[in-house]
Amino acid sequence: MNALGMIEVTSIPKGVEAGDAMLKAATVELISAQSICAGKYIVIITGEVAAVEESVAAGKKVAGQKLIDAMVISHVHPQVPKAINACNEIGDVAAIGVMEAFSLCAAVVAADAAVKAAAVDLIDIRLGRGLGGKAFITLTGEVAAVRASIDAGTSKPECKGLMAESVVIPHPHPEMIKALY
Repeated sequence: MNALGMIEVTSIPKGVEAGDAMLKAATVELISAQSICAGKYIVIITGEVAAVEESVAAGKKVAGQKLIDAMVISHVHPQVPKAINACNEIGDVAAIGVMEAFSLCAAVVAADAAVKAAAVDLIDIRLGRGLGGKAFITLTGEVAAVRASIDAGTSKPECKGLMAESVVIPHPHPEMIKALY
């Protein structure tokens, strides 16, 4: 896996159709295809860069005017797909960072930039379920690393205007750490 691709669509039936087209267009692996809050649908795939680009292009074409957003991340950080599925293992927590996004695609782009910017671990990339169509990213590391990661994630050009609040919490209370898992 070199790349990660995603589409976000305003229609569940059109999202399913676009996802099918994505999987038929190129040799890619499906990470997730699901309805999310506010009646949207997302499809996330992984594979070689060219295949992911071809797959996302096919999904965008089928989605047409129902497309909200789409993205391809070449050389995606290995923690990103795991965090989308909440499978990352986290050790000691010195600080926690939380970023909130209006676009699910922007959240994934921000998470990838954040984890590449400093020595942090992604805890979760929560995409739209029970969030009114928003997304949020949680990560952990030393305070300075978490701050650098949040800055990197929120300043990506693809994320401008699509990120909401973000916060860095040094030495979080153990109950808050448990609540994030």
